[in-house]
Amino acid sequence: MAANGPMTRAQLREILASADVPVAGQGLVYVLVLSAMRGLTVRGPVIGTDQAFVLVRDWLGDPPKVTVHDTALSELARRFLAGHGPADERDLAKWAGITLGDARRGIRAISTDLEERPGGLVDLAGRSIPDGRHHPKLLGAFDPLLHGWVDREPVLGCNETIVTRNGIFRPFALVGGRAVATWGMPRGRVTLEPFGRIAAPVLADLDREARDVERFLSAH
Repeated sequence: MAANGPMTRAQLREILASADVPVAGQGLVYVLVLSAMRGLTVRGPVIGTDQAFVLVRDWLGDPPKVTVHDTALSELARRFLAGHGPADERDLAKWAGITLGDARRGIRAISTDLEERPGGLVDLAGRSIPDGRHHPKLLGAFDPLLHGWVDREPVLGCNETIVTRNGIFRPFALVGGRAVATWGMPRGRVTLEPFGRIAAPVLADLDREARDVERFLSAH
Protein backbone atom coordinates (compact mmCIF):
# COMPACT_ATOMS: atom_id res chain seq x y z
CA MET A 1 0.00 0.00 0.00
CA ALA A 2 2.88 2.37 0.72
CA ALA A 3 4.08 1.91 -2.84
CA ASN A 4 0.80 1.50 -4.72
CA GLY A 5 -1.91 3.19 -2.66
CA PRO A 6 -5.39 1.65 -2.22
CA MET A 7 -5.51 -2.09 -2.84
CA THR A 8 -8.38 -4.56 -3.02
CA ARG A 9 -8.58 -7.84 -1.13
CA ALA A 10 -7.71 -9.77 -4.28
CA GLN A 11 -4.58 -7.69 -4.81
CA LEU A 12 -3.53 -8.03 -1.18
CA ARG A 13 -4.20 -11.76 -1.20
CA GLU A 14 -1.91 -12.23 -4.20
CA ILE A 15 0.93 -10.19 -2.68
CA LEU A 16 0.71 -11.88 0.72
CA ALA A 17 0.51 -15.35 -0.80
CA SER A 18 3.65 -14.64 -2.85
CA ALA A 19 5.40 -13.81 0.45
CA ASP A 20 4.26 -17.16 1.93
CA VAL A 21 1.77 -15.52 4.31
CA PRO A 22 -1.18 -17.92 4.87
CA VAL A 23 -4.29 -16.37 3.28
CA ALA A 24 -6.40 -19.45 2.53
CA GLY A 25 -9.96 -19.53 3.89
CA GLN A 26 -10.33 -16.72 6.45
CA GLY A 27 -6.58 -16.12 6.63
CA LEU A 28 -6.68 -12.82 4.75
CA VAL A 29 -9.57 -11.60 6.91
CA TYR A 30 -7.51 -12.12 10.06
CA VAL A 31 -4.55 -10.29 8.57
CA LEU A 32 -6.77 -7.32 7.69
CA VAL A 33 -8.39 -7.33 11.15
CA LEU A 34 -4.98 -7.39 12.85
CA SER A 35 -3.66 -4.55 10.69
CA ALA A 36 -6.74 -2.46 11.51
CA MET A 37 -6.47 -3.17 15.25
CA ARG A 38 -2.84 -2.06 15.16
CA GLY A 39 -3.86 1.19 13.51
CA LEU A 40 -2.09 0.46 10.24
CA THR A 41 -4.93 0.17 7.72
CA VAL A 42 -8.55 1.25 7.18
CA ARG A 43 -11.12 0.78 4.48
CA GLY A 44 -10.64 3.28 1.69
CA PRO A 45 -12.32 3.85 -1.68
CA VAL A 46 -14.33 1.38 -3.73
CA ILE A 47 -12.42 0.29 -6.83
CA GLY A 48 -14.82 -1.09 -9.43
CA THR A 49 -17.07 -3.28 -7.31
CA ASP A 50 -14.44 -4.09 -4.65
CA GLN A 51 -13.69 -2.45 -1.33
CA ALA A 52 -10.11 -1.22 -1.19
CA PHE A 53 -7.86 -0.76 1.82
CA VAL A 54 -5.38 2.03 2.52
CA LEU A 55 -2.72 2.95 5.04
CA VAL A 56 -4.05 5.02 7.92
CA ARG A 57 -1.31 7.61 7.50
CA ASP A 58 -2.21 8.08 3.82
CA TRP A 59 -5.96 8.30 4.42
CA LEU A 60 -6.16 10.05 7.81
CA GLY A 61 -2.69 11.49 8.39
CA ASP A 62 -0.30 10.70 11.22
CA PRO A 63 -2.11 10.21 14.55
CA PRO A 64 -0.99 12.22 17.59
CA LYS A 65 1.32 10.31 19.91
CA VAL A 66 -0.24 9.69 23.33
CA THR A 67 1.98 8.01 25.91
CA VAL A 68 0.13 8.73 29.18
CA HIS A 69 -2.64 6.22 29.93
CA ASP A 70 -5.07 8.70 31.51
CA THR A 71 -4.52 11.16 28.67
CA ALA A 72 -5.34 8.43 26.17
CA LEU A 73 -8.52 7.52 28.08
CA SER A 74 -9.70 11.12 28.21
CA GLU A 75 -9.10 11.58 24.48
CA LEU A 76 -10.91 8.31 23.77
CA ALA A 77 -13.90 9.44 25.86
CA ARG A 78 -14.00 12.81 24.13
CA ARG A 79 -13.91 11.31 20.64
CA PHE A 80 -16.48 8.68 21.54
CA LEU A 81 -18.97 11.26 22.82
CA ALA A 82 -18.34 13.49 19.81
CA GLY A 83 -19.65 10.73 17.57
CA HIS A 84 -21.95 8.76 19.87
CA GLY A 85 -23.19 11.08 22.60
CA PRO A 86 -25.27 11.17 24.65
CA ALA A 87 -24.03 7.95 26.25
CA ASP A 88 -22.64 6.61 29.51
CA GLU A 89 -19.53 4.79 30.70
CA ARG A 90 -21.04 1.37 29.95
CA ASP A 91 -21.52 2.35 26.30
CA LEU A 92 -17.93 3.59 26.06
CA ALA A 93 -16.60 0.39 27.64
CA LYS A 94 -18.58 -1.81 25.25
CA TRP A 95 -17.75 0.23 22.16
CA ALA A 96 -14.02 0.51 22.86
CA GLY A 97 -13.49 -2.90 24.44
CA ILE A 98 -12.02 -1.43 27.64
CA THR A 99 -12.86 -2.04 31.27
CA LEU A 100 -15.71 -0.19 32.93
CA GLY A 101 -13.20 1.32 35.35
CA ASP A 102 -11.11 2.77 32.50
CA ALA A 103 -14.25 4.09 30.81
CA ARG A 104 -15.21 5.90 34.02
CA ARG A 105 -11.71 7.34 34.35
CA GLY A 106 -11.84 8.67 30.81
CA ILE A 107 -15.21 10.33 31.31
CA ARG A 108 -14.25 11.76 34.71
CA ALA A 109 -11.14 13.29 33.14
CA ILE A 110 -13.28 15.45 30.85
CA SER A 111 -16.14 16.05 33.30
CA THR A 112 -15.76 19.84 33.11
CA ASP A 113 -16.49 19.65 29.38
CA LEU A 114 -19.64 17.56 29.78
CA GLU A 115 -23.31 18.20 30.39
CA GLU A 116 -25.76 15.75 31.87
CA ARG A 117 -28.64 14.36 29.85
CA PRO A 118 -31.73 12.41 30.98
CA GLY A 119 -31.28 8.81 32.06
CA GLY A 120 -27.81 9.26 33.53
CA LEU A 121 -26.25 10.00 30.15
CA VAL A 122 -23.62 12.62 29.39
CA ASP A 123 -22.63 14.53 26.28
CA LEU A 124 -20.03 17.08 25.24
CA ALA A 125 -21.21 20.51 26.31
CA GLY A 126 -22.26 22.68 23.39
CA ARG A 127 -21.97 19.88 20.85
CA SER A 128 -23.82 20.96 17.72
CA ILE A 129 -26.84 18.86 16.84
CA PRO A 130 -28.25 19.15 13.30
CA ASP A 131 -31.57 20.93 13.10
CA GLY A 132 -34.44 20.17 10.81
CA ARG A 133 -36.13 17.02 9.60
CA HIS A 134 -34.08 13.86 9.35
CA HIS A 135 -35.05 12.15 6.11
CA PRO A 136 -35.69 8.39 6.15
CA LYS A 137 -32.56 6.43 5.34
CA LEU A 138 -31.64 2.91 4.28
CA LEU A 139 -28.71 1.84 6.43
CA GLY A 140 -26.45 -1.01 5.43
CA ALA A 141 -25.48 -4.20 7.20
CA PHE A 142 -23.35 -3.67 10.33
CA ASP A 143 -24.13 0.06 10.37
CA PRO A 144 -22.17 1.78 13.18
CA LEU A 145 -25.42 3.24 14.57
CA LEU A 146 -26.06 -0.10 16.28
CA HIS A 147 -22.52 -0.86 17.42
CA GLY A 148 -21.21 -0.50 20.94
CA TRP A 149 -24.41 0.17 22.84
CA VAL A 150 -25.41 -1.54 26.06
CA ASP A 151 -29.05 -1.10 25.01
CA ARG A 152 -30.21 -0.82 21.36
CA GLU A 153 -33.89 -0.51 22.29
CA PRO A 154 -34.06 3.27 21.53
CA VAL A 155 -33.39 2.44 17.86
CA LEU A 156 -34.71 -1.09 17.45
CA GLY A 157 -37.67 -1.12 19.83
CA CYS A 158 -38.88 -4.71 19.98
CA ASN A 159 -37.46 -5.54 16.53
CA GLU A 160 -34.45 -7.42 17.83
CA THR A 161 -34.24 -9.65 14.74
CA ILE A 162 -32.18 -6.94 13.03
CA VAL A 163 -29.26 -8.28 15.07
CA THR A 164 -29.28 -12.06 14.75
CA ARG A 165 -28.15 -14.53 17.39
CA ASN A 166 -24.96 -15.28 15.47
CA GLY A 167 -23.98 -11.61 15.40
CA ILE A 168 -25.17 -10.52 11.95
CA PHE A 169 -26.42 -6.91 11.72
CA ARG A 170 -29.04 -6.76 8.96
CA PRO A 171 -29.66 -3.71 6.72
CA PHE A 172 -32.59 -1.64 7.98
CA ALA A 173 -34.64 1.47 7.29
CA LEU A 174 -34.33 4.31 9.80
CA VAL A 175 -37.22 6.77 10.20
CA GLY A 176 -37.22 9.40 12.91
CA GLY A 177 -34.38 7.63 14.70
CA ARG A 178 -36.23 4.29 14.81
CA ALA A 179 -35.94 1.11 12.77
CA VAL A 180 -39.12 0.51 10.75
CA ALA A 181 -38.10 -2.25 8.32
CA THR A 182 -35.32 -4.45 7.07
CA TRP A 183 -34.33 -4.35 3.43
CA GLY A 184 -32.45 -6.33 0.82
CA MET A 185 -31.66 -6.28 -2.90
CA PRO A 186 -32.79 -9.50 -4.55
CA ARG A 187 -32.32 -9.24 -8.31
CA GLY A 188 -30.79 -5.79 -7.95
CA ARG A 189 -33.91 -4.02 -6.63
CA VAL A 190 -34.41 -2.76 -3.09
CA THR A 191 -37.25 -4.49 -1.25
CA LEU A 192 -38.56 -3.58 2.20
CA GLU A 193 -39.87 -5.85 4.92
CA PRO A 194 -41.76 -3.42 7.21
CA PHE A 195 -42.35 -4.16 10.88
CA GLY A 196 -45.73 -2.44 10.66
CA ARG A 197 -47.67 0.19 8.75
CA ILE A 198 -45.52 2.95 7.21
CA ALA A 199 -47.17 6.22 6.24
CA ALA A 200 -47.38 6.96 2.52
CA PRO A 201 -45.11 10.08 2.62
CA VAL A 202 -42.45 8.07 4.45
CA LEU A 203 -42.72 5.25 1.92
CA ALA A 204 -42.22 7.80 -0.84
CA ASP A 205 -39.06 9.05 0.86
CA LEU A 206 -37.79 5.49 1.27
CA ASP A 207 -38.55 4.76 -2.37
CA ARG A 208 -36.40 7.75 -3.43
CA GLU A 209 -33.67 6.53 -1.11
CA ALA A 210 -33.95 3.04 -2.63
CA ARG A 211 -33.53 4.39 -6.15
CA ASP A 212 -30.40 6.28 -5.02
CA VAL A 213 -28.97 3.12 -3.48
CA GLU A 214 -29.65 1.16 -6.67
CA ARG A 215 -28.05 3.85 -8.84
CA PHE A 216 -24.97 4.01 -6.61
CA LEU A 217 -24.43 0.26 -6.48
CA SER A 218 -25.04 -0.19 -10.20
CA ALA A 219 -22.40 2.48 -10.90
CA HIS A 220 -19.82 0.81 -8.64
